[in-house]
Amino acid sequence: MSQLPPGRRARSGAAVWALLCLLAGGLQAAALAWPFPGWSLPGTAPGQPCGWLQIASLAVLVLALQRSGGVGRAAWRGWLFATAWLVGTFWWLFVSMHTYGGLAAWMAVLAVLALAGALALYYALAAALLYRWAPVSRSAQALLFAALWTLAELARGRWLTGFPWGAGGYAQVDLMAAWAPLVGVYGMGFGAALLAYALASGVAWVGAALGYWLSSPARRSVPGSGIPPLMARSTAFQGDGLWRTASTAVVWLALVWSLLGGGEAWRAYGQRDTTSAGTLRVWLLQGNVAQDEKFEAGTGVAQALAWYPQQISAAVAAAKAGMANAPQLVVAPETALPLLPQQLGPEFWQPLLDGLAQPGVAVPVSTLLGLPLGSFSQGYTNSAWGLSPASAAAARAQLTRTTDPQAPVNLVSDGFYRYDKHHLVPFGEFIPPLFRWFIDLMRIPLGDFNRGTLGQAPWAVGGQRLATNICYEDLFGEELAASFRDPAQAPTVLVNLSNIAWFGDTVAIDQHLHISRLRALELGRPMLRATNTGATAVIDHRGVVTHQLPRLTRDRLEATVQGRSGTTPYARWTAQWGLGPLWGVCLVLVLLIAASRRRARLPHG
Repeated sequence: MSQLPPGRRARSGAAVWALLCLLAGGLQAAALAWPFPGWSLPGTAPGQPCGWLQIASLAVLVLALQRSGGVGRAAWRGWLFATAWLVGTFWWLFVSMHTYGGLAAWMAVLAVLALAGALALYYALAAALLYRWAPVSRSAQALLFAALWTLAELARGRWLTGFPWGAGGYAQVDLMAAWAPLVGVYGMGFGAALLAYALASGVAWVGAALGYWLSSPARRSVPGSGIPPLMARSTAFQGDGLWRTASTAVVWLALVWSLLGGGEAWRAYGQRDTTSAGTLRVWLLQGNVAQDEKFEAGTGVAQALAWYPQQISAAVAAAKAGMANAPQLVVAPETALPLLPQQLGPEFWQPLLDGLAQPGVAVPVSTLLGLPLGSFSQGYTNSAWGLSPASAAAARAQLTRTTDPQAPVNLVSDGFYRYDKHHLVPFGEFIPPLFRWFIDLMRIPLGDFNRGTLGQAPWAVGGQRLATNICYEDLFGEELAASFRDPAQAPTVLVNLSNIAWFGDTVAIDQHLHISRLRALELGRPMLRATNTGATAVIDHRGVVTHQLPRLTRDRLEATVQGRSGTTPYARWTAQWGLGPLWGVCLVLVLLIAASRRRARLPHG
């Protein structure tokens, strides 16, 4: 769609657009959480998302596609943009594979590039189809682009177990927060794509008008010239202009107003059916155990087995003393206890259970601990145990019947709350087919885990219902929503246990925090985050971080969280149908627009 004649000028122009696509892809990644602490662009802040930057960078891709000159080149530019975006988003996988996994640096770099390049194929296909099926109407073009782009995002988040980390909608957690409880992160991404297309078209229109004014005679597109509509309507700007009618302009302006915040009533509209369910006092523990020491007996294991029980004991002591900051719940992060329960023995469990049993305490303390469970014969799970005073007392009675202090113990009792991670991490928690050789190249102590069920029952603590998720499970809002199928038993508080020390002191910490923020917005629930190295935080139901510990410190976060009851529209429709409605709407839009374009090109008899 370039109108340049073949030759050096056309080739140099293509190279410039390729570089612009790479640059724009990098800015798309930076929009998720600005990664440079010492330097920032206007409107950005270290570790924070920037919705405007995400829209602007995507608009650069739209301009590149409008001037791509063919289906193949459109696919190439879409792939370059997406590859740069995804590499810039999860480059920190290099840290886990090389620094902690022992994989050769060149192989770790190649692995990150290969993963990003493979996932970018979804977006390359979307770009190619946009070029091939672009209609004449500018508004229809915008809808087609948004639908195809959203389908690519949905496919990345679903197929081959899904890895939607860095979806564009996460950059909109502040700018488009009002839409989160209505349509979720992918719906927000759809809206951002619409705005990006409108912005690109506006820039193209201004550029073409300025060029027309500066140079005469004007270059006009020739009807029947064979120039595809995507470029013809982007350069000629004749007839209906940027919007065909005033009514269309009104619709666009209303969309922009709603997407970019609207009024206070609009921002609260999605959570109008949720109400307070009381409060819960919590301590969230951040052990800051170095990842290269975490599974070493003399260092990381010893630190964890000493510090976390100390904090639980301090909580029990505060409760016995009637202190105002005494928690009702203490939460330790993913694999806070890095050993199986039966490997610890009575000498570890006895004092812990003695304290939690808490006879005579008016407001008792419960604790949620991340740890591995299982056996060689049954398989293992990445899990969390919830110990209440009653279940701790029952487990203590069981321990007192053990005569051999060195004998293995089995603390799985009926009173224990148990959550088993459902959505496992490829290569870290399960080994995809044909990739055993890749895992064998690394020194990762975790391998194949069993998968927990979807929509596990919440845990009742302090008048609240807690729904646990582990690590990057909070990336899948549709799976968390499965717990909301019965509104009467829906959780009132979400709890995330994580250990992303695997990725060092990188932007992964900030990105994961904003992922949790968006889940809180979508589901209308506060999110408690207990992590090993950060970000340990409390997020309210509006997606606002109310309490947070500094990263890479060993400390506890004391807070009071307000639980919520009722459901958001997003929670209701995803609990019933998952992301099926979004798939359906986008597919219908694509098919209708493609079919109408085909009919418009049929000869009239």
